[in-house]
Amino acid sequence: MPLRVAILTDEPGWHGRELQRAFLALGVQSAFASLPDCRIDLESPQARVQVPGFGEREPDAIFVRSIEAGSFEQVTLRLSVLHALRELGVPVYNDARAIERSVDKSMTTFLLRRHGIPTLPTWVTERESVARGILMRETAQRHELVVKPLFGSQGKGLQRLASGASVPGQDEVRGVWYLQRFLNCGEGKWHDWRVLVAGGRPVSAMLRRGRSWVTNVARGARVEAVDAQGDLAGLAIEAAEAVGADYAGVDLMRDADGRWLVLEVNSIPAWRGLQAVTPFRIADVLARDLVTRHLGQALGRLGPARTR
Repeated sequence: MPLRVAILTDEPGWHGRELQRAFLALGVQSAFASLPDCRIDLESPQARVQVPGFGEREPDAIFVRSIEAGSFEQVTLRLSVLHALRELGVPVYNDARAIERSVDKSMTTFLLRRHGIPTLPTWVTERESVARGILMRETAQRHELVVKPLFGSQGKGLQRLASGASVPGQDEVRGVWYLQRFLNCGEGKWHDWRVLVAGGRPVSAMLRRGRSWVTNVARGARVEAVDAQGDLAGLAIEAAEAVGADYAGVDLMRDADGRWLVLEVNSIPAWRGLQAVTPFRIADVLARDLVTRHLGQALGRLGPARTR
């Protein structure tokens, strides 16, 4: 039977179409499914997971493109579906463990530090008084801070705190203050780097020049191609490995001394902005990495490479 991959997403869009085309080029069937529509079947003698469109048989592999927002209970159940699929021997790209480690910025930072990967000074607390004390101490030393949502992406919810500022209230940060020292590139010179890693190798990289200090492409940043090599690529690979990700978008900056620092690791990264400065199709690389490493398919059976 042909290999079948489920692409888990609430909205296939451009990324979904790119992945489906890439799998088809490898002779692999794929179909879209939404995590809320998946079900852990506890009625049968042996528990299994039902994925819409795949009948009584689990997919041969799962590509996680998005996890829909929901209540704490809903998100927990959706991650449990991914955990259960892994327990059933279905490769999940990325699996729930990597997603949990990277979606929680405090755990990402912890793992980066544990693996000796340079990152910015960071503090996490549930106490507003502690957050205020950190802000006062840092601003007294002429540093600024950035407060980030513990769970968040695309630059949403970021706040920059300078001398005289107040920490946001408990409701605004949902009870957790994640504070990171602000690295100033200079007014109007805001930039950072994004490296996409897959299978322990750099796929492509770009320099993002922001309209503001928030440099996400979704916020209008301009992108330029850069070579994914040297320390830039090496640190990105180490960061992806630290969270256990099959593939990841790793964000980096350089400090005043030129030292590379890892800011964040995204285990469900978008790559449309990166695709604009990449001469080959990124989805081809991701699909091939999943199939060759997790489904044990020899390159000869998959035909000639169509990526680079």
